Amino acid sequence: MRPYLLLTLLSIFTTALSAQSAIIRGNVYDNDNGDPIAFGTVQLTGADGLNKGANTNIDGFFSFANLQVGDYKLIASYIGYETIEFDINIAVENEIEYKRITLLPSGVSLSTVDVSARREQARSDVAVSKVTFSSDEIMSVPSTGGEPDIAQYLTVLPGVVSSGDQGGQLYIRGGSPVQNKLLLDGMTIYNPFHSIGLFSVFETEAIRSADVYTGGFNAEHGGRISAIVDIKTREGDKKQFGGLVSASPFQAKVLAEGPIKKLNDSGSSISFLLTAKRSLLPETSKAIYEYAVQDNFFNLGDSSNLTAGDIGLPYNYQDIYGKVSLVGGNGSKLNLFGFNFTDDFEVPAIASLAWTNNGGGASFNIVPASSNVVINGVISASTYDVSLAERDGAPRSSTVANYTARLDFTYFGGNNEISYGFDYNGVNTNFTFVNPLGITFLQEDFTTELNGYGKYKGTFGKLIVEPGLRMQYYASQNTFSLEPRLGLKFNATDNIRLKAAGGLYSQNLISTQNDLDIVNFFTGFLVGPEGTIFEPDGETAASDNLQKAAHAIVGIEVDANEKLTFNLEGYYKGFNQLIELNRNKLRATDPNFVTLDGVAYGGDISGEYRSGRVFLAANYSLGFVTRDDGEQEYPTSFDRRHNVNAYGTYVFGGDNAWEFGFRFNFGSAFPFTQTLGFIEEPDLTTAPVLPNILTGNGDLGVLLSPDRNGGRLSDFHRLDLSLQRTFEFGTDSRLEVTASVTNAYNRENIFYVDRITNSRVNQLPILPSLSGTFYW
Repeated sequence: MRPYLLLTLLSIFTTALSAQSAIIRGNVYDNDNGDPIAFGTVQLTGADGLNKGANTNIDGFFSFANLQVGDYKLIASYIGYETIEFDINIAVENEIEYKRITLLPSGVSLSTVDVSARREQARSDVAVSKVTFSSDEIMSVPSTGGEPDIAQYLTVLPGVVSSGDQGGQLYIRGGSPVQNKLLLDGMTIYNPFHSIGLFSVFETEAIRSADVYTGGFNAEHGGRISAIVDIKTREGDKKQFGGLVSASPFQAKVLAEGPIKKLNDSGSSISFLLTAKRSLLPETSKAIYEYAVQDNFFNLGDSSNLTAGDIGLPYNYQDIYGKVSLVGGNGSKLNLFGFNFTDDFEVPAIASLAWTNNGGGASFNIVPASSNVVINGVISASTYDVSLAERDGAPRSSTVANYTARLDFTYFGGNNEISYGFDYNGVNTNFTFVNPLGITFLQEDFTTELNGYGKYKGTFGKLIVEPGLRMQYYASQNTFSLEPRLGLKFNATDNIRLKAAGGLYSQNLISTQNDLDIVNFFTGFLVGPEGTIFEPDGETAASDNLQKAAHAIVGIEVDANEKLTFNLEGYYKGFNQLIELNRNKLRATDPNFVTLDGVAYGGDISGEYRSGRVFLAANYSLGFVTRDDGEQEYPTSFDRRHNVNAYGTYVFGGDNAWEFGFRFNFGSAFPFTQTLGFIEEPDLTTAPVLPNILTGNGDLGVLLSPDRNGGRLSDFHRLDLSLQRTFEFGTDSRLEVTASVTNAYNRENIFYVDRITNSRVNQLPILPSLSGTFYW
């Protein structure tokens, strides 16, 4: 009960604080469609020399507290909109004045990006190892098939490594995919990427914002030991119906939005947003990309009668997402959402994989009229079901059902901010796995996690301090985890900011993938073991059955001038205890789980240049990732020592109708375990009668080097280009035609090598594409 006692004390404390002085707060919206304006600038001045500034949050919300009786002037502004001013009179003590502000577009081209709001946000937030971006930024980076997607944008961020175009997974600063939590409107998504690895389950144009925490995240986030990706979708247009249709050789999609109850003078509205997309690759690739299938994607083997023209690129997927938003006049709102994501990957006679992810829920934001405490929450339920059938006949299936209820409270008090909350997380798993030796793994379990947190943010001159504490109770383990967190930022000058963050982290979720996997389309999930497990030495019993990590990060932000910014960070992640499925167990009596530990450390430097029609960005990451299983220390399969990204756009032509974009990635070679030779594995299924050693032919086995991941594959590098032309039809409709080339100079980047046949399978070859998107 200790977490709830602390939350009760925090609630009493913040309620008392909120009654001590007057408050001016409100929301800033776009006048045309009612969308909230995030990171807008709001300034408050008073006759006594008061001059305060703030930036709106993702919901367009702002708050000024600890105000005295008197007259004030409120000024709201944002690039591309007309600045607006209001006179506000605070007549009595403890008064709360709410102001709903709508800004009119000023006609300034949005391609001329003003970074002043972002820099002001950087000065007022700790934001260590945090990258925030919107759908506009996703769409500005060249994409495969001319279809911008967050799955492709995430790979250009510093500290993020992708394992490939096919079944690709993201590794964030040394953490494996299961150690990253991905949230959609507050709901955990267990598999956000489709089998082809180029596309996610999210619709780009529906994304309002995404926050990527590559490490050192504070107490409001938990349940993962490496990174957090928090995606929020926008509400539908509150004034008029609209949408888009899009098609390319890769996929077709549609988005529709509009008011159910139009936005009125009081600020209340009801709107909807519906998106859907479907893969076209299985059909189009047979004619357009037949060469890609034959030479790069699959090794069908001599025994197969299939050809590239028979199967195409067999990546079928379909995603549907819907949302209804009820917005009140005082900034409060309720969102109801639901989704259905499916994926089907099949190469006849080789492998067939299918998964579905269904779910829905409600999120809400409450702005009480008599308190400066804002309340947010989410209630959701989802089910992820995946199965894999291979020609070896061994079944693999995994189902995870998740139930979440979360409530957060935030108190705004001038230079102080207090956040606290709790959440309930229920996880139901049903897992079946048969390893190559015929040993079956089964787990059916239901477990709950009860979590509470508190976080304080205080500004003391140039110093911003953000300590936090998270308390997690894992019911199936009967284990309580106390996790302190800390973030710091020091504004040394107007243009130089020093920062640091760190904390302790834990999680109970385990994946079937491990750090030795090169190619693995199947990802199953199960919760941690309830029986005794042992440390990597195999003899010492572990103190608990949780996966644990400690983070430490330091960095510096530099605004070189009005157009150029730099960010430099160094990090250390100590994975004190990792738990993996013992997929190579030989006997039923062998343990189902093994433990190991490891470290990830390194640093990255990034820079951005924004000037008029030009946007350029680049980053370099240096990383070292190792694991220790008690026998040897070895690099993981995703230990990429050097990673370089460069990308940018240039807008030109009359009415800025043309846009050129490029993206280049270089990654040094991944490790792999070298082959020493081959050995015959006799058929022992007839035991106790031994096979005839003269005539009995067994399967061909592979002898691997004892030096795990001691070799390195070849380096990866690729250039993608795009050229987009926009055609305007009146004020509300336009057509965007995009010509793109993926892997423009046709670099043969290795995917893997079949050890038996010594045949090489490559990543994507050169892929030209033409796509069109019509907006109305």
